[in-house]
Formats: sequence, structure tokens, C-alpha cells
Amino acid sequence: MTTNQNLMLYTKLAGFRLVVLANRFDCDTDVSRNLHDRLLEGLEAAAGRIRTTMALERSVLAGDDEYAAYRLEGETEIFGRFTIILLDELDIDYPELVPLTEQDLGSLAPILKDITRETGIAVSASRVSYIRCPAS
Repeated sequence: MTTNQNLMLYTKLAGFRLVVLANRFDCDTDVSRNLHDRLLEGLEAAAGRIRTTMALERSVLAGDDEYAAYRLEGETEIFGRFTIILLDELDIDYPELVPLTEQDLGSLAPILKDITRETGIAVSASRVSYIRCPAS
């Protein structure tokens, strides 16, 4: 991506961050607040990656870091696979992940669709369904 494309993407991420913050005030459950918080963390992480990419682009143009081009290539590849995951880490062996429905996501559902459509960043929203082992 070019510097201009990165700057536009950074601006979109900042805008979505504000939308999610404003939407968070309307949350009436802890689950909803946690989903918003995780999305905010993901948006901030994506923006951080973009800032790193732009800094590496400046280093490549300035020629002040002989490894900047390699690091930029790696950073670009990593960002291409970037996904925002709205599920906390799991401490169980064999969870079954069930995607959250639009009803589960509430007012966050259209925002997630817009983020993916506008930025190309995938957002994964799932819940854990515990699998019970049959009695032996």
C-alpha cells in the first residue's frame, strides 16, 4: 500500500474507533461492553500496525535503515492477515466456537460489517460452546 492509502486507512480506523466509543455508551450488559472493549483494542492494534508501516516507509525513502525494506515487506504481509478477534483467550482444551449472530451483537453488528467492508480487516466474533465428553 502507498503512504496515502495507509493514511486513509488510519483515518478510517480512527473514525471507527470514535463510532465504537460512542456506541459503547448505549451498552446495557457486561457482555456488550466487553465486546466493544475488545473491538476498541483491535482497532487500536490495527492503527498501531499502520503507524509502524508508515514509519518504515519513511525509513525506506530516507535510506537511513538498510533493513527497513525487509521489515516493511514483513509488516505488510502481517497486516494483510490481521484479524480483530472479539473473544477472550480460552483455557479449555477442545472448545467449539459458535459465531455470534446479529441479534447477539446488537448495535455492534452493522459496525463490524462496515469495518470489514471499509478497511478489509476481518472481525471474528464467536462464543464458546463447551463440548461434553460422553461418559465412558
